Amino acid sequence: MTNSEQDRWSRVKGRLRSTVGEDVYTSWFARMDLEAVQNESVHLSVPTRFLKSWIQAHYAERVLSCWQAEMPEVHRIDLSVRTAMRCATPVKEAPVAVEARRAERNDNRLATSADTRTASAAASLATSHDALGGSPLDPRLTFASFVVGRANTLAHAAARQVADGRRGDPVMFNPLYIHAGVGLGKTHLLQAVTWAGNAGGERKVLYLTAEKFMYGFVAALKSQTALAFKEALRGIDVLVIDDLQFLQGKSTQAEFCHTLNALIDAGRQVVIAADRPPSDLESLDDRVRSRLAGGLVVEMGSLGEDLRLGILKSRVAAARAHHASFDVPEPVLDYLARSITHNGRDLEGAINRLLAHSKLNNQPVTLDMAEREVRDLVRPQEPKRIKIEDIQRVVARQYNVSRSDLLSSRRTANVVRPRQVAMYLAKTLTLRSLPEIGRRFGGRDHTTVLHAVRKIEALVGKDIALNDEVESLKRQLQD
Repeated sequence: MTNSEQDRWSRVKGRLRSTVGEDVYTSWFARMDLEAVQNESVHLSVPTRFLKSWIQAHYAERVLSCWQAEMPEVHRIDLSVRTAMRCATPVKEAPVAVEARRAERNDNRLATSADTRTASAAASLATSHDALGGSPLDPRLTFASFVVGRANTLAHAAARQVADGRRGDPVMFNPLYIHAGVGLGKTHLLQAVTWAGNAGGERKVLYLTAEKFMYGFVAALKSQTALAFKEALRGIDVLVIDDLQFLQGKSTQAEFCHTLNALIDAGRQVVIAADRPPSDLESLDDRVRSRLAGGLVVEMGSLGEDLRLGILKSRVAAARAHHASFDVPEPVLDYLARSITHNGRDLEGAINRLLAHSKLNNQPVTLDMAEREVRDLVRPQEPKRIKIEDIQRVVARQYNVSRSDLLSSRRTANVVRPRQVAMYLAKTLTLRSLPEIGRRFGGRDHTTVLHAVRKIEALVGKDIALNDEVESLKRQLQD
């Protein structure tokens, strides 16, 4: 890919992000890559068939219009599914280059042999995993490449214990449920569990995205092979499900619940990841949420600056394995770690950009270059994500009542007002719906929540003291 094509692709992605919004972009377009621009066609790739069909069905025209804004001559978008193992396949060099570097390679023959064996083993594991019907695995996402920091220590330790288990061992945490925001390492950990678990040879570890599970079940129903689909899943030793928040449909959720129960009751391990805790998965049945919450629920926090710096150094080291002359000075790494705070994928994207511009322009990486090339990745810090439990705790402390009082049916004045304030804050500071807020306040009806919200809205406009109390509570929750 040329330098100009890389720049153009960055601008197209920026247009796409602003057009569809951050959440939609992250869900459907974050893993889309540019392969080539030829004549009037742009060739793009995604990692799964599901992503390809979804984008073609829902966003093809939007992607084309974003490209046409940059290149009016483009009239066609070709979308393909890239091979999961392509980055593990050695790149063939031209004969002249081979001759020129033969002396250097003689010194590294043992290392090359080891790399080839590693790639071969990875390919073998991926093939056996694909035979089980699993989602594509990325050979880079292993425990060896996972950077551990304060925000993910517990999640890493729990995942490592699952991966190191043997058939017949007692299962300690079941299910293991990991939740975090976008780009904080959930998928990396889940795929690392799959690679390590399958490498042992005695257990079947299956990695599935929620979409793959969903469409596998629907396809089995259509082909009247649903029983075989269920039996195959329930014969797995470790079932790993990613992006559970995308699981939709009553029948699919019911089947997932039955599979979950069958595996757990049989002493098989289940590992699940989502972008929110089980209690916040409003689209899921109460029985599923309850079963998920009954295991070990671990949150992976936002990346601290030290962890971001560690990730950057790890990515530079990985790039240097294929591009020996690539180097990123410490001041540049420090700048990137301070400035790119959103998620780990942005950090990896920053290193990829520096590598591309350094190699294509034959220039060393400098601070000026870095500031110029990653400016669109330096985004304002996201506001703190406030949980209903935090609101209940802070309000209870402010009004000297207990959290159980707020959830109870008590109607005394010293409890009713704090409860109404807490409901009002839950509606204004979170994205939770009225029925969900009511459920989290002792199973109340959504009309009760609506009455409380309207009551406090009316009072804060007239009662200065109450207005000051509510503003103080907001500051405590947002700090």
